[in-house]
Amino acid sequence: MNAARAAAPVLDRVYRDHRARMLAALIRVLGDFELAEEALQDACTLALRAWGEAPPDDPVAWLLTAARNSAIDRLRRARLGREKLARIGAAPEAVTTMTDDGEESLRTLGDERLALIFTCCHPALAEDARVALTLQAVAGLTAGQIARAFLVGEPTLAQRLVRAKRKIRDAGISLEVPSDALLPERLSSVLTVICLIFTQGYTAAYDQPERRTLPEEAIRLGKLVATLMPDEPEALGLVAMLLLHDSRSTARYTARGDVVLLADQDRSRWDQKKITEAIGVLGRALRMGRPGPYQLQAGIAALHAQAGSDDQTNWPGIAALYGRLLTLTPSPVVALNHAVAVAEATNPAEGLALIDRIEALDRYHLLHAARADLLRRLGRMTEAASAYQRARELATNPADRRFLAGRFHDLDTTESP
Repeated sequence: MNAARAAAPVLDRVYRDHRARMLAALIRVLGDFELAEEALQDACTLALRAWGEAPPDDPVAWLLTAARNSAIDRLRRARLGREKLARIGAAPEAVTTMTDDGEESLRTLGDERLALIFTCCHPALAEDARVALTLQAVAGLTAGQIARAFLVGEPTLAQRLVRAKRKIRDAGISLEVPSDALLPERLSSVLTVICLIFTQGYTAAYDQPERRTLPEEAIRLGKLVATLMPDEPEALGLVAMLLLHDSRSTARYTARGDVVLLADQDRSRWDQKKITEAIGVLGRALRMGRPGPYQLQAGIAALHAQAGSDDQTNWPGIAALYGRLLTLTPSPVVALNHAVAVAEATNPAEGLALIDRIEALDRYHLLHAARADLLRRLGRMTEAASAYQRARELATNPADRRFLAGRFHDLDTTESP
């Protein structure tokens, strides 16, 4: 027990800092996602007992070797995968991380996390499955967090992950770092993964470390993709969009951690350096003449960033861009954002009519929050109160729940008998 307590802090740090590298190396050697995860966990358990107060000089190499041995033992015990066992047994005993071999540019970048993202976004898997699997493997998101990102139930998402991992194993899908020629067919999924990593941090609770670490990591990964694939305007569009949203991060909460709506934010606190950088990146993307969803979203964020105050916001322009985005990538969430923009550009009634046509978002708290706000502005207080209650029930961020509770309370105190 004492040895485990002594080893735990070192192991925690190594696992946190190098998990993606180790998992990427094991997946390449084992060719089995589930086996790689299980073997790495076995190695960590063994390390707690074996390291004591004197961890090895190279903890990553130690864990990789222990994981490889554990995988071989698991295959022997199960009497399965004889071909796989023979291949692993015949391979060099040392498991190396990506930076130890290869000269192609994705490998040359030397970023294990980006390599693992491209590796997991395998075209043999369905789009939603590969994105969900990659979010779990690379970002360490839980099934519940990924389910909320996809707006599906956690059991549905968990089944999706299980099926994807089993397909990799049963179909013998090769989980090698792809060559440069194979990157374009994976790019869309990779950009989605990076965007959702950012979103997970952007929507995290005020006091959670991931509120800063995940957006920073997403921007870093996005810039790496744009460097790796400089002729892809959507990679640039994603970087611009992330920078523009991140430029407002310090103004989104009060010192006590309460939500500040975009209209009420102190714009002097917005990061003008990031805004300037983003506008330049977006300009490069648009000059390529191939507008796509991320470029349109960056354009919307740019219109917000360039407005000196809320009443100077170009809402007709934003509504028009959302209209184009809705045509290009129709989805209920885009339809909701379009409806809100239309309400600001025209009137609340028109926006509310559009919201009430949206299906499949009953468990999305922002739909009910937007609907409540428009109902309030139209003087329909009883309906607004009900919508605010529903939004508060569905919200997971404590700051969002406090904000919605405050709006509900204000309705109760101002509504006429």
